[in-house]
Amino acid sequence: MTATRTTLPSTEARMTEIVFPDHTNHLGTLFGGQALAWMDKAAFIAASRYARCTVVTARSEQIDFHTAVNQGALVQLVARVVATGRTSLQVEVEMHSEDLHSGQALLATRGRFTMVALDDRGRPTPVPPMRVSSASTEDAQGA
Repeated sequence: MTATRTTLPSTEARMTEIVFPDHTNHLGTLFGGQALAWMDKAAFIAASRYARCTVVTARSEQIDFHTAVNQGALVQLVARVVATGRTSLQVEVEMHSEDLHSGQALLATRGRFTMVALDDRGRPTPVPPMRVSSASTEDAQGA
């Protein structure tokens, strides 16, 4: 008898970038548009891995810039699928900056992206529903 293996969708993606001069504004800090592009890319990767199909950005919202990111800093992006609809995925993205010399890391930017899954003809297609772990269910029932 052959064992079957079910792979649960991955809900997280991580990326690391470094802030070069062409990524900065006139103040020598990360240009906001570049930060959004990296965040959108991380959201795309997380949603694509989860849905295992083509996804596109439908919306970005609640983008909060907490601290400036200096040229030369490392940027760590963490994108997590936090909810699904019938054809959409909600992805939260955090961007942390890290000073290469001191190692100090700070939350720089946080935002939420809505991605829509598409079929081969470019039409919205269903995505797997989020599964709630039994530990989360027990916590929710006990609260």
